[in-house]
Amino acid sequence: MTPSAAEERHPQKRQALAWGVHALTASGGVIGVATLLAAGAGDLRAAALLMLAALAIDSVDGTLARAARVREVLPGIDGRRLDDIVDYLNYVVVPAVFMIAAGGLVHWGFAAAPVLASAFGFAQTDAKTDDHFFLGFPSYWNVVALYLWGLDVPPAVGTVVVVVFAALVFVPLKYVYPSRMGVLRRTTAGLGALWGLALVAAVVAPAPAGWRVALLQASLLFPLYYFGVSLWLGGLHRREP
Repeated sequence: MTPSAAEERHPQKRQALAWGVHALTASGGVIGVATLLAAGAGDLRAAALLMLAALAIDSVDGTLARAARVREVLPGIDGRRLDDIVDYLNYVVVPAVFMIAAGGLVHWGFAAAPVLASAFGFAQTDAKTDDHFFLGFPSYWNVVALYLWGLDVPPAVGTVVVVVFAALVFVPLKYVYPSRMGVLRRTTAGLGALWGLALVAAVVAPAPAGWRVALLQASLLFPLYYFGVSLWLGGLHRREP
């Protein structure tokens, strides 16, 4: 796509927009540090909200980057690498620490499973396939951590869940990349927004614990939808020999 005449007349505006998108992505790293501090201080509710804020930023920055054509405007900055750095912090390291702080594992050493598995997952050259899927479980450890904490899952069960998902990082199933879906993109985006609001409500609402648990249980329909659509549209990836 070539720039319009108006864009060519205002290259500074294009650069400012591109830098703004990169700054938005990088701000996720600051939120990650704040989340670690909150978890370390025992304020798990604040840490949960910060994880959701980082998730919200990651949900929109890719779309904004493509709209601003950051690769063309700022070719010296690798937006995908920046995104991967921030994502590894917020999707792997932060939730691992959160699970330890929340007592969600039988021993803190089991947090090594997501950290190590996702390190190899992020390092794969085909971690994102050419047809815009994630290959292997896409390290949504923040989501796993929030549900283990919010649903008060016993540490033994939580540890099994973490180990199973860590193993799924290496299973070559294709998971949809919501902002790059060829079909159902708007449906998925709308359902994802409602899901995010439900999680925020479950974390902040001054309601009886039973009500929050019921809301979290109902919100599990979206992750189930995500896995179902991934199996339907993606399925098993067959690498070229």
